[in-house]
Amino acid sequence: MGTRAHESDRRWERAVVIGGGYAGLVTARVLTDCFREVVLLERDEVDEHTGVHPHAPQGHHAHAMLARGAEVLETLFPGLREELRELGAPVYDYGERMSFLQPAGFAPRHPTGVLIQSFTRDELERRLRRRVLALPGVRLLAPARCEGLLAERPGAVTGVVYRVAGAEEPATLAADLVVDASGRAGGLDGRLDALGVRVPAPRVVKAKITYTSMVFARPERDRPDFDAAYQMTFAPGIPRGGVILAVERNRWTCSLFGFDDQVPPTDDQGYLDFARSLANPLLAELIERRTRPGPTRRYVNPNNQWSQYHRVRDWPERLLAVGDSVCVFNPVYGQGLTVAALEARLLQRMLAARRAGGEGLDGLGRRFQRRLARVLLVPWTLSSNSDLMWNPDERPLPARVAHWYNSQVFTVAVHDPEVWSRFVRVANMVAPPTLLFQPSVLRKVVGAALRRRRAAPPAPTTPTARTARTDGHPVPGPATEAPSSTMPSR
Repeated sequence: MGTRAHESDRRWERAVVIGGGYAGLVTARVLTDCFREVVLLERDEVDEHTGVHPHAPQGHHAHAMLARGAEVLETLFPGLREELRELGAPVYDYGERMSFLQPAGFAPRHPTGVLIQSFTRDELERRLRRRVLALPGVRLLAPARCEGLLAERPGAVTGVVYRVAGAEEPATLAADLVVDASGRAGGLDGRLDALGVRVPAPRVVKAKITYTSMVFARPERDRPDFDAAYQMTFAPGIPRGGVILAVERNRWTCSLFGFDDQVPPTDDQGYLDFARSLANPLLAELIERRTRPGPTRRYVNPNNQWSQYHRVRDWPERLLAVGDSVCVFNPVYGQGLTVAALEARLLQRMLAARRAGGEGLDGLGRRFQRRLARVLLVPWTLSSNSDLMWNPDERPLPARVAHWYNSQVFTVAVHDPEVWSRFVRVANMVAPPTLLFQPSVLRKVVGAALRRRRAAPPAPTTPTARTARTDGHPVPGPATEAPSSTMPSR
């Protein structure tokens, strides 16, 4: 394949994307700007009508794109938000139309200026897949499994080895650039090992969370004054949570979740009982009124994992890794879709700069993985610090300090819409975490913490039972009753 862009339009010849799920689709979209042909190599039998990717186990659970991710997707796929809205996927203010129970109480129902849209992952992927496959130069090879990387010159990937379903022999496909978006279990480490490339051990934070989800009708005659109801978990005292979201085609999608042994049941009565154990009553009320529930699905996420590809000194030229191939987040924070969109935008900018400068693709791989690591650092820190607080033996001082500070922010935010709006902006990745450490917020947080400390009664000489439901599950109390965690995103 040619090593430089074509003289007439500075486009390279061919890129191959391993994996046709969400991350692969948004990556393929940006590659079409710079390559004459983009081949999606997908192991499952998918086409333009396929919705959620068959190997995305979290795909059938509640999704609401963070505001930052929605902004990026709209630049890549103009009109996508309106297309989903026409199907009934609502767009609403995070503060006005969400009943959000955080550890210190219900958040203010107040405009924040942060708009989100809730939909099913199934519909989002279907719309993206149709758009991507309709682009000039995009070709889908499915079902076809990647069996290895071609390396016909030292230190560089020059294509892929793949096998179409039912074929006796593998085939090869040359490429100027290969992007691995095959996911957590896609086998990238094995493909690198076959090239003699050694990868450091991944960073892993254990956070076993189980989701149980269902979708059911949202009748026109029964529309409440909210589009989302949420109860967040909070280590270590609030291990149960849930979210219910208005989605397209007049439906609700509901996910109940619990950490460690707090597993939401899949049977109808057990599901309802679990919802009733939550302190936000809206979830149980809507579940109880459902008429024709759909299938109940369960997904267990064992941990967060960040593969340290940015630290590989001999990373091959012409190879990139994105999405869950690099970093798997705990889905409870809702970061994965947005981060994959940010990665695609990063690639788009880096490729555009190389085209403008007449550069080749050599040198892109290591530089991209290092810059991608900087994109990952903030969301990884937020979610992993929070999840560390579920592990009694793994609570480093920075995580404990962040947890304490967040608990104080939550307590102030219950009565202060301005502080809550700041939290919402940070949670939706439209503002940096430093927004919550500016002097005006620090004064409120520290002042409130000092007042509570002065007003606190002396410690009792005997243990005092905490308020609990009759089923034995604790009702969330003030944030000061439980250690803090990093701010969750949804």
